[in-house]
Amino acid sequence: MEITRDIKQLDHAKRHLTTSITTLNHLHMLAGGVDSLEAMTRRRQYGEVANLLQGVMNVLEHFHRYMGIPQIRQLSERVKAAQTELGQQILADFEEAFPSQGTKRPGGPSNVLRDACLIANILDPRIKQEIIKKFIKQHLSEYLVLFQENQDVAWLDKIDRRYAWIKRQLVDYEEKYGRMFPREWYMAERIAVEFCHITRTELAKIMRTRAKEIEVKLLLFAIQRTTNFEGFLAKRFSGCTLTDGTLKKPESPPASTNPFLEDEAAPEMEELAMEKGDSEQPKKPKAPDNPFHGIVSKCFEPHLYVYIESQDKNLGELIDRFVADFKAQGPPKPSMDEGGAVLPSCADLFVYYKKCMVQCSQLSTGEPMIALTTIFQKYLQEYAWKILSGNLPKTTSSSGGLTISSLLKEKEGSEVAKFTLEELCLICSILSTAEYCLATTQQLEEKLKEKVDVSLIERINLSGEMDTFSTVISSSIQLLVQDLDAACDPALTAMSKMQWQNVEHVGDQSPYVTSVILHIKQNVPIIRDNLASTRKYFTQFCIKFANSFIPKFITHLFKCKPISMVGAEQLLLDTHSLKMVLLDLPSIGSQVVRKAPASYTKIVVKGMTRAEMILKVVMAPHEPLVVFVDNYIKLLTDCNTETFQKILDMKGLKRSEQSSTLELFRQRLPTPPSGPEGSSSLSLLAPTPEQESSRIRKLEKLIKKRL
Repeated sequence: MEITRDIKQLDHAKRHLTTSITTLNHLHMLAGGVDSLEAMTRRRQYGEVANLLQGVMNVLEHFHRYMGIPQIRQLSERVKAAQTELGQQILADFEEAFPSQGTKRPGGPSNVLRDACLIANILDPRIKQEIIKKFIKQHLSEYLVLFQENQDVAWLDKIDRRYAWIKRQLVDYEEKYGRMFPREWYMAERIAVEFCHITRTELAKIMRTRAKEIEVKLLLFAIQRTTNFEGFLAKRFSGCTLTDGTLKKPESPPASTNPFLEDEAAPEMEELAMEKGDSEQPKKPKAPDNPFHGIVSKCFEPHLYVYIESQDKNLGELIDRFVADFKAQGPPKPSMDEGGAVLPSCADLFVYYKKCMVQCSQLSTGEPMIALTTIFQKYLQEYAWKILSGNLPKTTSSSGGLTISSLLKEKEGSEVAKFTLEELCLICSILSTAEYCLATTQQLEEKLKEKVDVSLIERINLSGEMDTFSTVISSSIQLLVQDLDAACDPALTAMSKMQWQNVEHVGDQSPYVTSVILHIKQNVPIIRDNLASTRKYFTQFCIKFANSFIPKFITHLFKCKPISMVGAEQLLLDTHSLKMVLLDLPSIGSQVVRKAPASYTKIVVKGMTRAEMILKVVMAPHEPLVVFVDNYIKLLTDCNTETFQKILDMKGLKRSEQSSTLELFRQRLPTPPSGPEGSSSLSLLAPTPEQESSRIRKLEKLIKKRL
């Protein structure tokens, strides 16, 4: 046990002895180093001081816990004093080499100052900052004199001279002082950045003073030259010295995109970005490629109202030119190339919009973009009303019409539609243009939201303009429907005025049917061919026409009274002919036969089948009354007393007979809550007599034979 204790004591003694010897060596090194440091400082031996100072500071770290010892504390204070003296001495040397007053500089850097910069890296960071500040200030002092506000070269028209001057200074710096400052100081970049800050301040000041002299061409010239210079800085420097938030400025990339004409081969870089569509959203972070974007050009933002006002004026003149050209040249001939019969003016408008958006987004992604959006909205509305809606042909309420006798005696081709061929083509052209504008306006809204600051995205809303173009589309379709509908009106009127009780035999389709078919064959192929690029709107036209024509046909059918049995058979033949034509309407006159859309076919089948059922009820004998009433309910499933009254009028029943029939009809009506059981009971009603069944089958065979 005693041996073990002695060994431990020896180990502790050895360790303490080693520590003491090491500490004494460090103390000796520290004392000698401090003496040498003070001597070298007085002799300005900065090269040796740089290496020695770092070693002394490293040794001094070992004595932090011994600061309570007066001698150690005294050495520490001497080191601090030497550092302070070095800092002041180095600053004085730089002041002497680069005086704040005057612009004369020495012929070149000295090795003393180069070594002084190495020491500044070790000293308090404020020494380094002060050296940088003094050097840059002295280096740019000439700039402030040459480009004072009262100098002719200070104005925007000579802005190139500013950037040419700093480029020369950067070359001069590299030649004379490039090796004097450590690379990690990035002195050339710091000089350029400080130049940018000064230039932005000076330009902002002079533009405030001479705001009335700023014209849009001058402003755009200055902006272009400035953004080119910012691009030059981005190529030469990394932007690592930017600490004032400038890095965060360019949230929208300076390179724009073309959101409108995907097939346009333009040289700008923004065109390339747009070709791949909106799916590649991660392209937006490309903005930091130019960390200097806006470092000078931001000063132009308060004056962009000049640019906005100019675009307002230019767009107003552009719309007026479109109106004048349309009046001078007349309606353009529809072009059947890709894109359909679109007015060329709409492409010109959106190309100009794209140009404006690119220019403005390079300058600002803030309020000026909102102001430009407002201008866009204004002229989209004007284009919609002045160019599109304003040039739609006007419908004429002609009181003249065909007489019954002339309609019945007319030959094919003698009727003329209310709209001419040119007018029909113009309506289709305006419809196609409105559809193009609608789709492109939606793209414009998306691109504006990409360009603008995130906080302003909610203020970009072009839904009102899109609604306006939708209104133009609806109006165009309605005009086409009204024109064809109105052309068919005289034929339907003639149908209702014919003496159907005097028809003695069933022949070919009646002249009024031929007239309706003629109008359909005249109009529909023209409309279909001119809406080739917008098939969905041609389908809408077909559906709207069917929804308008069929109810009108049934209304005129009820006016045909009284009707004989043969007359009803002739009307049923005519109705079936019209039904077949309507089913074929979407592809009528076309060499390429397409199946009609299911939505359209359903409307035609439902409407015209109802017309056929009405005539079948008229053809059925009215006695016995119970069978007639039940047959009506089964065929038409119409519980409306007014409709039943019209059927009785068509059959030519006397009022006394109608009263008893109506009373029976009301009694036989199924109750509404009967549900499926009620509907099944209708099918179990008394069958149609053999005579009626035979006549209907005979008529159906006749119709098939005629067709």
